[in-house]
Amino acid sequence: MDNYIEGVQILSSGFKILTLNPPFHPRYSRSQRSPAVIKSGVLYYPIWLAYATGVLEQDGFPVKLLDAPAAGQDLQTVLHLVDDLKPKLVVIDSSTPSINNDLEVAEAIKIRYPQAFILFVGPHVTVLTEEIMQTNFVVDAIARGEYDYTVRDTARSLESGGDLYTVDGLSFRNGDGDIIHNSDRQPIQDLDSLPFVSEVYKRHLRIEDYFYSITRYPQVTIVTGRGCPYKCTYCLWPQTITGPQYRRRSVTNVADEFNFIKRELPQVKEIFIEDDTLTVDQGRCIALAKELIQRGKPQRFTANSRANVDYETLSWLNKAGLRLLCVGFESGDQAVLNSMKKGIKVERFYQFQKDARRAGVMIHGCFMAGNFGETRESLAKTLDLAKKLNPDTAQFFPLMVYPGTEAYEHAQRNGNLTTEDFEEWLTPDGLHNSVIHQSGLTAEDLIAWCDQARRSFYLRPSYLLTKIWQIFNHPGEAGRIFKAARTFSKYLLSRA
Repeated sequence: MDNYIEGVQILSSGFKILTLNPPFHPRYSRSQRSPAVIKSGVLYYPIWLAYATGVLEQDGFPVKLLDAPAAGQDLQTVLHLVDDLKPKLVVIDSSTPSINNDLEVAEAIKIRYPQAFILFVGPHVTVLTEEIMQTNFVVDAIARGEYDYTVRDTARSLESGGDLYTVDGLSFRNGDGDIIHNSDRQPIQDLDSLPFVSEVYKRHLRIEDYFYSITRYPQVTIVTGRGCPYKCTYCLWPQTITGPQYRRRSVTNVADEFNFIKRELPQVKEIFIEDDTLTVDQGRCIALAKELIQRGKPQRFTANSRANVDYETLSWLNKAGLRLLCVGFESGDQAVLNSMKKGIKVERFYQFQKDARRAGVMIHGCFMAGNFGETRESLAKTLDLAKKLNPDTAQFFPLMVYPGTEAYEHAQRNGNLTTEDFEEWLTPDGLHNSVIHQSGLTAEDLIAWCDQARRSFYLRPSYLLTKIWQIFNHPGEAGRIFKAARTFSKYLLSRA
């Protein structure tokens, strides 16, 4: 029989595996594209780790997924869990700003239970595999790139005493201590074969621990497709984990997961589709909308999109339950958009916003400071664009560059990095910290502009009146607005 310690289920037998989102700052959102503690209280699900957990369970392995930042658990709690679980394999998620901490957690686990095989996953270790393994002997192996099946095949080999040389996507130490890099693993084509990530959440996580300020609370996050064909220089996942090819789940498979969530997670008020760009294939979006409509009462959902979706697609998605799209406008200056390879014209943003409003779809606009060629004049154009588009909500962030992205390589090559100490990617409180300068703009200038732009956008009387109207006329939005505002207001009124 399974037993429990401090609310954590302990597995009773078999080749036990711990998949760990390690402790760091409280509510550190490691799994998002720009990992940090987020001003509005956002905390992402450990989505890729959860998919890998589901694949292991699908293969019959007893697995415990622990998300320490979400559960409020520290290193000592993790070590107590290791004492009881005695996992043969520990899979540790990692990120650029937290990498030193993540390695320290791994070392503590290895000291506590030397028999555990430590396998790291995530964008940072995918890109800096050789460097990480040469300098950190606690790391037994790294599953590079899209790691669901690499983790599974590693577990199979370890359990059977097989040969790790046969595991595609794996870097490991052999018996002589040499670092071996196996062939890259090809991206998963049959995404329908993967388990529903929402099933993994239901078994392992507490839904109420997670919050996205742009969605209705509580929500769950899924992906309906992996990869992105666009070439934005700053975007982390397509350049390190999922690749440039957009691979799709079937619309029936996605609709089946919607039904599962509605049936098995009745407290959920919204689904967040975390594809890099759900609207890559607008024909598929319409087919998915029709399938969801055919199945009955719509389930509210939010998704990521580019600002190039036509009115027909927006209208069908809204009828199927789409409430809001998260859109990266990024800049109001065409030259800056071109430098980041955004592949879209500023003029298209206005038509998109008009079509979205007409279709009844709200927009969360993302705006960025510090891309190549940025100047004070281009920043002024970006703030002007944000106010003219007037999306439902907006975020203003300095460019965050991570190893493996074209933006990082450009900044490193051109001397735009203020530091190469990855801990400096965060403030002492775990918030985003700018580590680049551009065209006479210092890192401090970029942060100051983001603070000023945020205040200028949100403290407009017209915007505040709109929010008050929204609360009274759309009560379903009130909880989301109040929950985000409670955390966000202290940053809005002071320097972040």
